[in-house]
Amino acid sequence: MLVAFGLLTSCGDKEEVVTIKTEFGDIVVILFDDTPEHKKNFLELANGKFYDGTTFHRAMDNFMIQGGDPNSKDEDVNNDGRGGPGYTIPAEFIEDHTHQRGALAAARQPDQVNPKRESSGSQFYLVEPEMGAHHLDGEYTVFGQTISGFEVIEEIAIQPKNRRNRPMTDIKMTMEVKSLSKKKITKEYGYEFEQ
Repeated sequence: MLVAFGLLTSCGDKEEVVTIKTEFGDIVVILFDDTPEHKKNFLELANGKFYDGTTFHRAMDNFMIQGGDPNSKDEDVNNDGRGGPGYTIPAEFIEDHTHQRGALAAARQPDQVNPKRESSGSQFYLVEPEMGAHHLDGEYTVFGQTISGFEVIEEIAIQPKNRRNRPMTDIKMTMEVKSLSKKKITKEYGYEFEQ
């Protein structure tokens, strides 16, 4: 089945594909060109191995899974969700990028301490449910889309967790970035690009 999102308009025939590897399998995401600051930052962190060894520290069934906090590498589970690389990214709200199933979006601090809705420098989440999480549209920057591994997101979301929605067992990740032709992405993952 081919899925057409029509959200990318990059030059050339190559796109970076990011594979998030977990014990439950791989989640493959593609990043949007019209959120350039988020795309550049995510690729730099992924290529620099920043995410390797971090965990999905928040998992909510029928909602989303969240990761990318360097604090999740240490033994103190109480500081998970509070860390980052020491900077934020200006919001890049694009009307066409909604919280559909598999959307990749940037976490952020609440409005009362972050009125500009700037994104965390590293924390991100992936939307789990089939119907999406559209109540978040326009509130958080969506900068990518899952193209494979929806079942992995679902499996992580249902893992046993504590009252803070932190999985009881660490779900660690590593990331790998590949540059693939658009033709190969369409063939392997069923993702179609606008002509």
